[in-house]
Amino acid sequence: MSGFSGFFVGTEMPGDYWEALWPDPAGVVSAAGLKPGMNAVDLCCGDGWFTLPMARAARHVTAIDIDARLLGMARTRLEKQNVANCDFVEGDAHDLPRFVKASADFVFLANVYHGVPDKPRLVRAAAAVLAPGGLFAVVNWHARPREETPVLGQPRGPKTELRMTPEQTIESAKLPEMKFLRVVEVPPYHYAVVWERNP
Repeated sequence: MSGFSGFFVGTEMPGDYWEALWPDPAGVVSAAGLKPGMNAVDLCCGDGWFTLPMARAARHVTAIDIDARLLGMARTRLEKQNVANCDFVEGDAHDLPRFVKASADFVFLANVYHGVPDKPRLVRAAAAVLAPGGLFAVVNWHARPREETPVLGQPRGPKTELRMTPEQTIESAKLPEMKFLRVVEVPPYHYAVVWERNP
């Protein structure tokens, strides 16, 4: 996944193992809080692996990424499935309020948060587009050594030193705009932290 200026370490798309790691992307976004009919944002959407199931469930999705090539792949993925309720925006994730004018019910961010240099700034950007009671879900790799998270026989995911525990993720986003709700396990190697936008 990508979506920030400068492309910090750990944001490259994984290539050949994404489908093996995430065989049920619809289940992941549902576990993270997406409900049918929501107005949703797939932030740093990459090639659209999660965008497609989000769009199938949501009323509307805004898919945002800074990498035009990956964004094009996401667009093609949805077009092939005749899914048309998604806007694709090339831009920096920090500028989210510029791209989402209608209040969102759900903002989803997967496999990127560990490398965000200014996490409170990103959380504020998400809060700015969420309706009161809206959800911000961050899916992260568990803080396990990289060699302990193999997919298709190879160590995968960000470097060990970049990984965050759920507690570190929660602590990084203590802002008055957002209320921590829950941690959801996302097997085999991930968890989702979910916040709610305060009124």
